[in-house]
Amino acid sequence: MSALRIDRSRGQHFDWVLAGMVLLLMAMGILNLVSAAASGVEGGSDIVSRQMMVMGLGLFVIAVVVLIDYRHYDRFAYFLYGGTVALLLLTLAIAEETRGARAWLFGGRFQPSELAKIGMVIALAHWFGRNPPSTIHRLRDLFVPGLIVAIPVGLIVAQKDLGVAVLTLLIGLTLLPMVHVPLRAWVSLAMLGAAGLAALWQYGLKPYQQERILGFLDPSRDPLSSGYQQMQSKIAVGSGGMFGTGWQEGTQTQLRFLPTQHTDFAFSVLAEEWGFLGSTVALGVYAGMLLWGLLIARKSKDAFGAVLAIGLVGALLWPAAINVAMVLGLAPVIGVPLPLFSYGGSALLSTAIVIGMLLNVSMRRYVF
Repeated sequence: MSALRIDRSRGQHFDWVLAGMVLLLMAMGILNLVSAAASGVEGGSDIVSRQMMVMGLGLFVIAVVVLIDYRHYDRFAYFLYGGTVALLLLTLAIAEETRGARAWLFGGRFQPSELAKIGMVIALAHWFGRNPPSTIHRLRDLFVPGLIVAIPVGLIVAQKDLGVAVLTLLIGLTLLPMVHVPLRAWVSLAMLGAAGLAALWQYGLKPYQQERILGFLDPSRDPLSSGYQQMQSKIAVGSGGMFGTGWQEGTQTQLRFLPTQHTDFAFSVLAEEWGFLGSTVALGVYAGMLLWGLLIARKSKDAFGAVLAIGLVGALLWPAAINVAMVLGLAPVIGVPLPLFSYGGSALLSTAIVIGMLLNVSMRRYVF
């Protein structure tokens, strides 16, 4: 029961600022989803109600994660990490192939890689909490954290879910700016990485994956297939102008030119209907949430809490950055949802865990 000990002062020190920004984004996401579903999306009548149910479950998950002192995650870091890796192995072994990837369990309802990202962040925070980044001056010192990142990334690549693999890698790299490795070492590593990417392109990527990247570089090469969604997305964003077309008034949205407008391209709906001004407000709330997370890291009373908060900020930053870049045609379409906005279960619940942990670190900086 000690793991569930509740601090008497938790209400007094609860981070209402972060919680308020999260609730605001949830409300904006539901409003956006109502418009996307009104266009006749398959199952649209149930999409909003299902999303609200998942959001309710997400709030419950946040409450549970907040109640457990985050220092217990430090004690059991490698067990949590090992459990998520085991889930990835199980998925690789028994999952049915869906859209070219074997990444889902329970009939496409659960994506273990979402939990693997969190397990990786906890394990990295545990290691860096005992090996301060400021003491790391050689690449060889990063062997253990490199392995912590490489195992889930490799398993997700084996599942043929390249988009999530790239996202997981970027989250794992979030802590690298903290270390003091010389520039020449990074240059050498970059050269090796470029050679690895060339080999991956030649021998690791399927033709459809190569086509996605080529379609990103030149969407007009196949405007009715690989480049279609991105071209329609840019039209939707551009048609929004400064103030937008109005809620449920966007032609690209309501006429269903965006095939996945309630999931991967939810931001396109926002940009078309609320324009540059509305998009700036939404992204401003995101930016405020991320900056607040960094402030939580700075004010943390222990190394594990500080590094954990930075890693959690990365787990929120990279999906949002990739999704917006994808919508604007600045990144390939790799199926990364916008946190708290896009329709979906596994991604939303993993985001809830991340937010709960950030709230946890913020609240308990007063009780050391």
